[in-house]
Amino acid sequence: MLDISNFDHIGIRISDREQSVAFYENLGFKLIADGGYDAGHPLVMLHPSGININLLGPATAKAGENILMDEKPKYPGITHLAVKVKDAEATEAFVTESDIAITGRREFKGTKTIFIRDPDRNVLELVGPGPSVAELIADHVHAS
Repeated sequence: MLDISNFDHIGIRISDREQSVAFYENLGFKLIADGGYDAGHPLVMLHPSGININLLGPATAKAGENILMDEKPKYPGITHLAVKVKDAEATEAFVTESDIAITGRREFKGTKTIFIRDPDRNVLELVGPGPSVAELIADHVHAS
């Protein structure tokens, strides 16, 4: 077994530097380094929670589209980033006030989840307080 302690960072390919940086800054991330965006290296953004995302670019094909989620053929790859939030209602209010479209929602056993998309339609799942999604799915599967 590999002795993993946690995720270090998540890389997200983007097509518009200014739009994407502004979007993630609105969520609380801070741009801490430009590793050479124009050459395909990351813009490093850090959230106070410790989550580190690397915005990679520039995308050279299908800007503003998400082939993993939006196209009928189902390609392999990471389809979304899910983060826990401390308050589901406050999160939804913030998203709404920020004019970010809620593209999906789910409530299961009291855990409220909403889905949003960044400017390139990358999906972020905002999971409210309660059991982890892994625990909720396992409980659901084992109860069936």
